[in-house]
Amino acid sequence: MSIRSMTGFARARRSSAAGEAIATVKSVNHRALDLHLHLAAELESLEPKVRDLARKHTQRGHVDIRLSFTPAHSEGTITFNKALFETWLATFDVASMEYNVNSTPDLNQALRIQGMLSAPREADLPEEVEAVALGALEEALAAHAAFRIREGSQLVDLMKESNARVRLVAAEIAQLRDQVLPYMRQRLEDRLSEMLSKTLPSPERLAQEAAILADRSDIAEEIGRLQVHAEELDQMLTSGVEIGKKLDFLVQEMNRETNTILSKTSGAGEIGLRITALGLEAKTNVERIREQGLNIE
Repeated sequence: MSIRSMTGFARARRSSAAGEAIATVKSVNHRALDLHLHLAAELESLEPKVRDLARKHTQRGHVDIRLSFTPAHSEGTITFNKALFETWLATFDVASMEYNVNSTPDLNQALRIQGMLSAPREADLPEEVEAVALGALEEALAAHAAFRIREGSQLVDLMKESNARVRLVAAEIAQLRDQVLPYMRQRLEDRLSEMLSKTLPSPERLAQEAAILADRSDIAEEIGRLQVHAEELDQMLTSGVEIGKKLDFLVQEMNRETNTILSKTSGAGEIGLRITALGLEAKTNVERIREQGLNIE
């Protein structure tokens, strides 16, 4: 299954002897499937089938579906809503008398009132109309899916590009680790000297503090985890599976490792400044991945 964007647009048109149907599908990102249907009045009975078709093609996103139908020919007759017209006339007379408005009813305005004139409707939607309408929708949904696959492929390329930069940054930080170790070792010695100058801790406490400080001074584990996460992300992007929620988790972990690297190497001289610049670059690319991933289904 290809990785798909949640953003897309498509329109399809189907014709038959009964008339012409037009279907439009538009979507943007959303945490779940959020369907909004806009069906012509004569097609409202198709809502359950329209929803079923939409769910077969889309799992996530805010999706707007519009479906209309134009008959091939008109029967040439319309229905005049006499009761509505009489109510309108009576209301007009009451308003004229009560507010002392000298005016006469305008028939043209009355006929524009919604529901005053209407074409006769059949009790059940003809099968031919249903077929052409759902056929147009099926075609539009297929085109919409193809659109999202194309955009998804472009998003994947962008995320791979950003992730490749993260991997390069992690590799360069790994090379700089040996150079920053003397600063870390000096920081450890200073801390231990400070402890010894105040009081003489027990050997167990001294060993414990030394182990904690040593762990806080080394960035090998963070570099390794960042590289592992970047490798996992590449595999996900290549596999073509649904990655929306997994991607969000990986991005959080990559950000966490980068932040830890930055905090451990602060105050480590020029090498520390270089690692800081690289870490900020990694964070920038991770953020780009996160933003692009928000639009992945």
